[in-house]
Amino acid sequence: MKRRGPITGLLGGSFNPAHGGHRRISLFAIRALRLDEVWWLVSPGNPLKASEGMAPLAARLASAREQARGAPIRATAIEARLGTRFTADTLKALQRRYPKRRFVWLMGADNLAQFHLWKDWKTIARTMPIAVIARPGYDAAAMASPAMAWLRRWRRRPEQLVNGARWSAPALVLLRFDPDPRSATALRKADPQWHRRHAGKRLRDPLTHFMVREGQP
Repeated sequence: MKRRGPITGLLGGSFNPAHGGHRRISLFAIRALRLDEVWWLVSPGNPLKASEGMAPLAARLASAREQARGAPIRATAIEARLGTRFTADTLKALQRRYPKRRFVWLMGADNLAQFHLWKDWKTIARTMPIAVIARPGYDAAAMASPAMAWLRRWRRRPEQLVNGARWSAPALVLLRFDPDPRSATALRKADPQWHRRHAGKRLRDPLTHFMVREGQP
């Protein structure tokens, strides 16, 4: 079957800040799933995370763009322009906006462990295939999670997702590779004022073409 359009992986997060671990898992997913590119969805605010310690959106987007440089990765703050706060709403809006693209939702095993707490998580699973990437210390909790119990019946091998006759959801792919221990929490602890390096930057979003300025939440 001929591919009907580019296949794009979607990796959402605060990116507070972005780091080499984000880049590494994205490049791994691109190779494993034969993606054309990955979009990093830099969130205006994660409903499951405290706002305290969250750097401005412009700084987080700037750090993501630095980490994505030279790779088939686009860092975007499109959620701020769409006005969506929850992943289920964002994914629906992206499918409407880019009907010729096929999307795969990418997330770490830590997110799968708490996926059942996300708003409309079953709707997310029915919207597009999900690829879960191993993360140190979370695999056991992910495998025992309520979401995994529900998703297990739709588990697929990577080649089944890539070569399948139909691009359908729900579909779950578990990607195993040498895990990356880097974390944004550790980087913030080592450098609490990291975002000051990006103060005053004005960035044009690669998808919406709107400017993202310092001072936005």
